Amino acid sequence: MKRNTINSTSNIVVLLLFSVKFCYCQAPINYGNNPNAGKYFSNSGVKIYYEIYGEGTPLVLLHGNGGSIKSRSPFLDEFSKKYKVIALDSRCHGKSDCPAQYLTYEQMSEDVYGLLNELKIDSALIWGHSDGAILGLLLAIHHPEKVKKLLASGANLRPDSSAVDPELFPLLEFMGERVKNDSILSKQFRLLVDQPHIPLTDLHKIKSTVLIMAGDRDAIRNKHTLEIFENIPNALLCILPGTTHFVYQDRKKCFTEILYDFFDNPPKLTTTAELMTKAYKN
Repeated sequence: MKRNTINSTSNIVVLLLFSVKFCYCQAPINYGNNPNAGKYFSNSGVKIYYEIYGEGTPLVLLHGNGGSIKSRSPFLDEFSKKYKVIALDSRCHGKSDCPAQYLTYEQMSEDVYGLLNELKIDSALIWGHSDGAILGLLLAIHHPEKVKKLLASGANLRPDSSAVDPELFPLLEFMGERVKNDSILSKQFRLLVDQPHIPLTDLHKIKSTVLIMAGDRDAIRNKHTLEIFENIPNALLCILPGTTHFVYQDRKKCFTEILYDFFDNPPKLTTTAELMTKAYKN
């Protein structure tokens, strides 16, 4: 009886130790604050924080205004199974530096360019959302060799009501009052309401394969999304039904499938006219 009690106690101890070990191994990754993956690089004295996960083709994730690496957590586990995922905190976001001078999208896109050079990456796939989509467009304009393919979701070229839903402006005014005494948040806010100013002619310079995406109920007006699409040579367009500015949250499965199809396959650029002409001539 005593021996059975000892054996039972030993079995319980072993099970407890195994459970502790299993739980430790399965602990969730603290994306955005992971000392095992996180590093800094300096771009003209400004420290930019980034984390890398997985192997394969480089995929750069560029978050939106007020976001960070952490805001891409729902995708990092999955994407890192297929790609070498490089996620960074834009300057004045997350753990990156926030210099005293005026914040611009051009500065932020140059940070991405600097990071790719730091990592000796010739070209990468890029998913940029909102502000991140603007950075992706600027990178494709000024450093086309670095952009293999760009998925730009929720992008705009200017901050006025021809591009942004006018119903948002009262909210933006309210937000401005709330953040005016916070130096970092006020920089992020001014970036949002004063910029960007990208000429349509700059889009004509883009050589990369680009997918312009938005929700049909986006913060960016559909006609502006169409304007961007029409001015990028050989661009692809995707308007997801029943979605807001946050298309990747509203329809995550659909968004992910489209992203994989776009990044992993050659673009299909045949027009209906070309298809029918070929069919009738044959």
